[in-house]
Amino acid sequence: MTVVREYDPTRDLAGVEDVEHRCEVGPSGKLSLFTDLLGDPICRIRHSPSYLMLVAEMGTEKKEIVGMIRGCIKTVTCGKKHDLNLKSQNDTVKPLYTKLAYVLGLRVSPFHRRQGIGFKLVKMLEDWFRQNGAEYSYIATENDNQASVNLFTGKCGYSKFRMPSILVNPVYAHRINVSRRVTVIKLDPADAETLYRLRFSTTEFFPRDIDSVLNNRLSLGTFVAVPRGSCYGSGSGSWPGSAKFLEYPPESWAVLSVWNCKDSFRLEVRGASRLKRVVAKTTRVVDKTLPFLKLPSIPSVFEPFGLHFMYGIGGEGPRAVKMVKSLCAHAHNLAKEGGCGVLATEVAGEEPLRRGIPHWKVLSCAEDLWCIKRLGEDYSDGAVGDWTKSPPGISIFVDPREF
Repeated sequence: MTVVREYDPTRDLAGVEDVEHRCEVGPSGKLSLFTDLLGDPICRIRHSPSYLMLVAEMGTEKKEIVGMIRGCIKTVTCGKKHDLNLKSQNDTVKPLYTKLAYVLGLRVSPFHRRQGIGFKLVKMLEDWFRQNGAEYSYIATENDNQASVNLFTGKCGYSKFRMPSILVNPVYAHRINVSRRVTVIKLDPADAETLYRLRFSTTEFFPRDIDSVLNNRLSLGTFVAVPRGSCYGSGSGSWPGSAKFLEYPPESWAVLSVWNCKDSFRLEVRGASRLKRVVAKTTRVVDKTLPFLKLPSIPSVFEPFGLHFMYGIGGEGPRAVKMVKSLCAHAHNLAKEGGCGVLATEVAGEEPLRRGIPHWKVLSCAEDLWCIKRLGEDYSDGAVGDWTKSPPGISIFVDPREF
């Protein structure tokens, strides 16, 4: 008999960690990615406004944790509308918000699969979502993870919704030079919030509590790139604030923020051959010894490593892609100083600025599948205003608290 209940850190930690280490992330046939949550199974959701973790327990006398699932709820942008009541020649576009739930971290022990445990965990978590007013629920999984896709789109009633790309770049032993034609400016959290709300609040999945994200201890800063020599790139004291900046922007500019995942969880790649490990180590030794060669070395991903996550990527102008590239170089150097193994981000599949984001194809995921479900009895009625039926936009806002 399987019982699903709320996670209790005083007695469930060892059982949860055991299941976590038994479950590999990613489709079979590839190198396996294991997640170390640093002794805190709810670390990946505790920064959200509302969250819950459930465990599946089996047995009568000797009880065993055989599965778990995590979920969180927040308010995000699901569309936009024109405010026709304003007396202006141009309509003001405003965001449409919805209460969205996110399912993540579903794990079932390999010895107890195909017994309906995963389905039971999802249904119990969805009940909690409804009780707390969530209007939609979504999950992220690899497009070729057929078992996960079948569970959610088949048994649980989710539909395929968006297919963003996870872009991952190694952190080299040498620093990357930021273009001398670009000035990188660090914004304080309040100024960053102003910029995001004024320019990106109508972007799909934009979190209404962006201030909580930017003020979180794991947020390492928001950075704006502008052309050197422009009125904003001429040195200290030239930044007028985000509102004024957006009113009179330079020809091209870009922005991104950096989140420290290293203090929440670590990753480890397993299953690599001895030859691959030796080659990787050789590139690191050469890069560290001869940094002027700028060798694209392979970090030590075959033992626990941390990562930084870039989010809130945006910009405008003919040189916006180059501005993003400079910001990524700056973020790389931050990750190097922080002792990270990789630098990652997630963007919409058609995001034009992705051309400025360096990444290795072998480390990245070109098609990360997001599936969505409208909670309630009428989720399949196709009514006007159903977010699940909306076409994708050019960009999405990926919340770092859920990566």
